[in-house]
Amino acid sequence: MWRYAALLPVDDAPVTLGEGGTPLIPLPTLGARWGLASLFAKDESRNPTGSWKDRMFSVAITRARRAGRQVVALASSGNAGASAAAYAARAGLRCVVFTTAGAPAAMQQQMQALGAVLVATRTPADRWTLLRAGAERLGWSALTNYVSPPVGSDPYGIEGYKTIAFEIAEALRWQVPSWVLVPTCYGDGLWGIVRGFEELWRAGVVEGQPRPVAAEVFGPLAAALAAGAERVAPVPAGPSVAFSIAAGISTYQALHALRSAGGRAAVVTDDDLLAVHAELGECEGLFAEPSAVAGLAAARQLRRQGVIGEDDPVVAIMTAGGLKDPAAGARVRPAVPVIEANPDALVRVLRDHYGILVEGGAA
Repeated sequence: MWRYAALLPVDDAPVTLGEGGTPLIPLPTLGARWGLASLFAKDESRNPTGSWKDRMFSVAITRARRAGRQVVALASSGNAGASAAAYAARAGLRCVVFTTAGAPAAMQQQMQALGAVLVATRTPADRWTLLRAGAERLGWSALTNYVSPPVGSDPYGIEGYKTIAFEIAEALRWQVPSWVLVPTCYGDGLWGIVRGFEELWRAGVVEGQPRPVAAEVFGPLAAALAAGAERVAPVPAGPSVAFSIAAGISTYQALHALRSAGGRAAVVTDDDLLAVHAELGECEGLFAEPSAVAGLAAARQLRRQGVIGEDDPVVAIMTAGGLKDPAAGARVRPAVPVIEANPDALVRVLRDHYGILVEGGAA
């Protein structure tokens, strides 16, 4: 992503692990199923730590190092913590991550493997209390929000997300899609992507801007848009398979990003996410974290509602890979059968367990 260094708030050598340059992958099978002629996934799982957070923390850690900080800290359910830890290690800084006891085990292990000092709290709000104390009493560099209502993450870091917009436009030969759908919690990535397309448009590099969609699981942005509100009020929330975006509150800048670009919000359920998660793997060979397919689930929903047209070019941001939370999608998969080394047993299990008929050597 540092090909675009002139458009990022960094003057000295960046802290980098080779982030960015992720592929824009056509999804012809899903597109045909859903009635979308031009459906793409921007596969951010190809970043160094497996998620789009690497774009943000490459910039944020570079700024923290330049400011002379020795400790960076953040609240994270997993992806942000792993990314911040990796870039802090690269920069020679200490990284403290406040997480929750319920964070996926794979994400906790990745954060620790990358050198994070990991501390779990009893509630998500407790993370903000400790992060604020670290920033205000101990002089740590806070990389994510710690106030309520939330205001988003490190503003320098959010600029890194602009490069997603730059790469999409470049991959489409400096055309913009009709829609960009983004899994959204506090809206850091959404805001950065909208800013990126706006900068390209204002510079005359592209004509127009795509309409953004915030793909949510509980709908605070959807509720704020429907009410014509100036601020985002909290909505009821609970457990979700979309662990990375499962919050009942969002930010002013996320709401402003949607309004400024004529966007909208779509609320997707756990059933929607698991169905699309399975389809994406079986039809297109892509394994994503369930949270990461929220944009695709929103695309399917809005196409069914007639909001998105059949010929509209559509890009869904796939924010992280499936190995981040492999247990989340396990509930929709059959158990793995254990059989005798017997051809008849093989035929039976293919037929009875998987519903596959084997004839003439073809399955």
